[in-house]
Amino acid sequence: MITKIRKAIIPIAGLGTRFLPLSKAFPKELLPLADRPIIQYLLEEAIAAGIEEIIFVTRPAKKNHEIVDYFENAPKLEKILKSRDKEYLLDELKNLKELSEKLSFTYVIQKEPLGDGHAILQAKKLIGEEPCAVFFCDDLVDSKIPCLSQLLSVFKTCQKPILALKKLPKKELFQYGVVDTEKIASRLHKIKNIIEKPSIDTAPSDLAVLGRYIITPEVFDYLKKTPASQKGEIVLANTFKQMVKDGKMIYGYEVEGRWLDCGDKLRWLKTNLYFSLNHPKFGPELKKFLEEINQ
Repeated sequence: MITKIRKAIIPIAGLGTRFLPLSKAFPKELLPLADRPIIQYLLEEAIAAGIEEIIFVTRPAKKNHEIVDYFENAPKLEKILKSRDKEYLLDELKNLKELSEKLSFTYVIQKEPLGDGHAILQAKKLIGEEPCAVFFCDDLVDSKIPCLSQLLSVFKTCQKPILALKKLPKKELFQYGVVDTEKIASRLHKIKNIIEKPSIDTAPSDLAVLGRYIITPEVFDYLKKTPASQKGEIVLANTFKQMVKDGKMIYGYEVEGRWLDCGDKLRWLKTNLYFSLNHPKFGPELKKFLEEINQ
């Protein structure tokens, strides 16, 4: 029985069209949330869950150097900061260095934008015959127990693919994949179907799928034979649907915590505001500032 998951896939091959024109020159993964970029929150969550290796799935034309530069050491910059007695900034760089040293990074190419399932499939050779985690950069969860750690606690006993779920108001369900389930324990569900972006009338429940998964080698086998959608994409949700249809067990777990979305400009601004207002250093002053401008 495998209880240790060492690797995580993070697809970053998207065009970021919802963030144009900024995304023409700047990767969405480095957009700030308070004083850290989105990607750092994901990596901190991965480390807390015991992940050792991150596999980024990127596109041929995408510039990876910004992400590499962010996590690489900067000895010249450190030397300048020391000469200027900027010790507090050196501490920031030290913390980032310690974080990056806990992980190894690998990059694989998705040659064409053929869907999230196709992106994940590109990492198969590096994953091998192990279960792994999948992160999508649009989604963050602010919780006492990191989101992935919650899923791993379930995986230790079930050893099957697990989808992170969260209840949403009906008016918001049309933006996400929504599951039809059979509840089998507190927060734990057996997945019966997944409907992508349903209308209010067709949504099978109020449980939406957020961008955290644990997948097994069998999922890769199904991804290989998943037919393309009408848009020509291999969709991960369709793979799970076929597995369920074939009698395979797929679990869903209602994660604890606040789900925060960075899928478009408005949702990113809301998420940035949330993390900024709750930041231990900047939050109190920002709250005072909001009171001032709202008078």
